[in-house]
Amino acid sequence: MIHIGLTGGIGSGKSTVANMWHDLGATLLDADQVSRSLTAPNGAAIEPIRTLFGPDMITQDGALDRNKMRAVVFSDPSKKSLLEHILHPMIAKASERQIQAAKDQGVQILVHDIPLLVESKKWLALVDKVLVVDCSPETQIQRVKARSALSTEQVQSIMRTQASRQERLQVADWVIENEHQSLDELKARVQELYQLAKTWPREN
Repeated sequence: MIHIGLTGGIGSGKSTVANMWHDLGATLLDADQVSRSLTAPNGAAIEPIRTLFGPDMITQDGALDRNKMRAVVFSDPSKKSLLEHILHPMIAKASERQIQAAKDQGVQILVHDIPLLVESKKWLALVDKVLVVDCSPETQIQRVKARSALSTEQVQSIMRTQASRQERLQVADWVIENEHQSLDELKARVQELYQLAKTWPREN
């Protein structure tokens, strides 16, 4: 089984590319989805978060108030580290179970959809190939503003918490350009890399 680490900055189109891999037959392991399950009502991370951040961070239905938490962690790096200290070990354990299940099922291509792949030395060490979905910071900002109510400053604040474009490209084995590409062009590039992944470890 080949482990592909898929990453890209906010607004890069990473989720679209991930879905294309899935449509071709790859198995996806979505770190954000795992995180959301941990912070859903009655999720395993809720009580530790309530204890360390206070009850105001928890909604009436028992889930993490993501908007409030986002405001806190983006304004205070120490709070971000505290939240990561809670979530990252839980995400790692859940991911390990999913990886083992994929192995047991004979999965050939496992795509790890990890927004903070470059920032995590542990994840970098676990994947065989790093695939970066790339576009300019200006395009990132335009796309995120078009799909959300966030301001330019808020989007830039999020981007500052992520690896830079240069840092992502420095660790990339494969790159998918997504600046002005059509969906058909994206699909063609994903198809090309999917076929290449099927030849692993014979390909270089």
